[in-house]
Amino acid sequence: MDNSKKGFIPVMLTPFKDNGDIDYNTLTRLTEVYLESGAAGLFANCLSSEMFELSDVERIDAIKHIIKTVNGAVPVIATGTFGGAIDKQADFVKRVNDTGTEAVIVITSLLAEESDSDEYFNSRVFDLIDQTPGVPLGFYECPVPYKRLLSAEQLKGFVDTKRVIYHKDTCLDIEQVRAKLKATEGAKFGLYDAYMVHAVESLKAGSSGLSCIQGNYFPELIVWLCDNYNNEAMAGEVEKVQQFLNANMDVMHNVYPIVSKYFLQKRGLNISTFTRRKVGEFTSSITKEIETLFKDYNYLQQELELDIHI
Repeated sequence: MDNSKKGFIPVMLTPFKDNGDIDYNTLTRLTEVYLESGAAGLFANCLSSEMFELSDVERIDAIKHIIKTVNGAVPVIATGTFGGAIDKQADFVKRVNDTGTEAVIVITSLLAEESDSDEYFNSRVFDLIDQTPGVPLGFYECPVPYKRLLSAEQLKGFVDTKRVIYHKDTCLDIEQVRAKLKATEGAKFGLYDAYMVHAVESLKAGSSGLSCIQGNYFPELIVWLCDNYNNEAMAGEVEKVQQFLNANMDVMHNVYPIVSKYFLQKRGLNISTFTRRKVGEFTSSITKEIETLFKDYNYLQQELELDIHI
């Protein structure tokens, strides 16, 4: 993955039909929307994809479908660890790698229990690296089943193997992000931040880009931010975008990803709000909040003259 230019890597949704089957026609169009919006890569089979609610066959089939649709336009990364013995996890990492991914993503909370020490976790990571020779890897500090954060020292040790090229950071702490960036400086490696409250700070600190759920509402806005975060001529607009993201943080997380699918419906994408993951009830009050977000975003995107592809 080219980390020389700041980029947005969407955490992809999985569209479902109302009967619960994966809607591959809509997955094709959604993939195209991400690309048309300027995404630098795609993160398939992630938490936003409802990866824990997919079977192994569905995980592989969806990744293959996305890679075929992308057709080499941008790199695709995808999760490859779902718990259990390391040899079992290594086998699935290899299966994901065989689909043509740029890197296979390791879920930090599925390599050790929450009560396990960092030393034990580290040993499991190095075991996985040893059992997947030649496979480029990345980390995702996924909040499910629990959040296991990597320290700067840990991340450096893994990156130093030259096998880890990607990290999706969810620590929510800009000082920890800075420490991780300093520890991995000069490596062929990219840290992508998920936390939009400090998005501009993170980009200025040296992160390779953003990988956030907000891209499942308005991907072109996140691309715009990656392109303009350091543009002095657009400083006022950048601050307005940062404030807009901060102000709407809660509404975009409430019963997600149902809400983002509804938002994309309003934008014109033929996508069902069906989700397999149980995230709560999509109430009338939440619906009104999303409709207000949609209206407010329309004003913002017109002011910024953003190209809209759905």
